[in-house]
Amino acid sequence: MINIVVFASGSGTNFQAIIDGVESGQIDGQIRGLITNKSGIQAIERAKNHDIPQKPLPPSDFSDQAAYIDALLSQLADWNTDLIALAGYMIKIPKEVIQEFEGRIVNIHPSLLPKYGGKGFYGMNVHRAVIKNGETESGCTVHLVTEKYDDGPILAQTKVPVKDSDDASSLAERVLKEEHKLFPSVIAKLADQLTDKPQS
Repeated sequence: MINIVVFASGSGTNFQAIIDGVESGQIDGQIRGLITNKSGIQAIERAKNHDIPQKPLPPSDFSDQAAYIDALLSQLADWNTDLIALAGYMIKIPKEVIQEFEGRIVNIHPSLLPKYGGKGFYGMNVHRAVIKNGETESGCTVHLVTEKYDDGPILAQTKVPVKDSDDASSLAERVLKEEHKLFPSVIAKLADQLTDKPQS
């Protein structure tokens, strides 16, 4: 069983999908905590509803970037973190955290990477661009996190058709349903791999 820490910035529907995956036994792990970059978000309420510790760590609360990074790494160490899952986390992960957890940070992105990835491509911005460019399919991607936005190795993708009747909202809704299936399934596979290969 591995220790998972989730990072989220908003409503936390993908966080909920991970919770459901753990509680159903799909994922051989436990969620040790939730880290957010803001308070008063629905993801925090989801954590409270499932007795999951949560820690808002907004960078603006710290005197400098080094103090923020130290707080992040300290919290992750306190929770004995094996795997970090980014579930709609809207700020860049510091390179020090990426290096400490190399190959053990996963993100879900609402497009078929490498299309519509990188700085500025998040949330509804992605779906608007897909519609505007007349794409016939879109989807979601789970990838490992590296120091460059949305550029890490792709672990899995699910495709959805873009319908003539779609607007950004209807496309987003259909992609999100697939995210909720794909993310827990990938995390379940990673949990099995990490359990087979104990961390040194």
